[in-house]
Amino acid sequence: MNMLSLRNIGIGLGLLFLATLPLWMQHPYYINTSSQILYWAIIALGLNVLVGYAGLTSLGHAGLFAITGYTVALLVDAGFGHLTAAIAAIALTLAATAVFAVLALRATGIGFLMITLALGQIVWGIAYRWVDLTNGDNGVNLKVRPMPFGIDLSSPSAFYWATFIAFVVALVAMQLFVRSPFGATVRGTRDQPRRMNALGFNVWLIQFLAFLFSGFWCAIGGLLYIYYNQFVAPPVAGLQSSAEVLLMVISGGTGTLLGPIAGAAIVIIIKNVVSAWIERWNLVLGLIFVIIISFMPDGLVPGIRRLWRTMRGTDAAEAAAARASAKLASGQTDAKEKGGVQ
Repeated sequence: MNMLSLRNIGIGLGLLFLATLPLWMQHPYYINTSSQILYWAIIALGLNVLVGYAGLTSLGHAGLFAITGYTVALLVDAGFGHLTAAIAAIALTLAATAVFAVLALRATGIGFLMITLALGQIVWGIAYRWVDLTNGDNGVNLKVRPMPFGIDLSSPSAFYWATFIAFVVALVAMQLFVRSPFGATVRGTRDQPRRMNALGFNVWLIQFLAFLFSGFWCAIGGLLYIYYNQFVAPPVAGLQSSAEVLLMVISGGTGTLLGPIAGAAIVIIIKNVVSAWIERWNLVLGLIFVIIISFMPDGLVPGIRRLWRTMRGTDAAEAAAARASAKLASGQTDAKEKGGVQ
């Protein structure tokens, strides 16, 4: 069985595990924690489009999904329906993403990072200071969750399955993006921007569209965030939120589909489960991050793949050596038998 078949089987079993999780995990707390992992994984997958495939590290994506959360909460509070609020929130987030992209793509490397950081802090400042609109530190409450197709999402299981469907759609969209010609051109702008420009590709436009694609999935994650928590406040747009999402992507493995998911699981489990037992859970998270980067610089998922290939290579070499030894021993035995016959 080749590596691709094993990978497909593993992905299928993983999706089956997630799809049936509320059926065998009865405790609502852990179902809710699983919902958090899934919507943060969507946000991390969105950021990974920039960090992993476009080579652009952003520290302002928390501002984007915070815009989605605030828009939904404010519009629903003003009397608009959930569908109208969600569509308006996605549209406004994409408009903000376009502004972010136009300003940030004027630079690369550390310059791009600092511009996105500044833009994210501007969103945080607006959420914190524009009290008449955002209610400042008190935040904005969302009183009820939507009922798509008449399905009540107030229960942990129902909301989990809705989040799981969105997660699967995001995963399929990312897979199509990676395998598409556009995904190849995005990776080309990451590896050889000057050569891509010389070949006639508009590098800026490609990166701009990648930024929009990233922002769209951050908006989807932001929708799930606000419907899960039913509350949004300025810390959502803060630097810590952006850093946590970036940590998910880097620790899991940039430029991979499974890496941001694994990173989201690590961060959310430590925040929600380990923190109940260890007061200084931030220290544990930092130590895990240092260990991963020290022993698996490419991230957890690429590191495990490399370790698996090494083990398979070692096993194959040992098997080949064993076969060679057996063949040699057999040859020597045959030679002795022939000598004895003579």
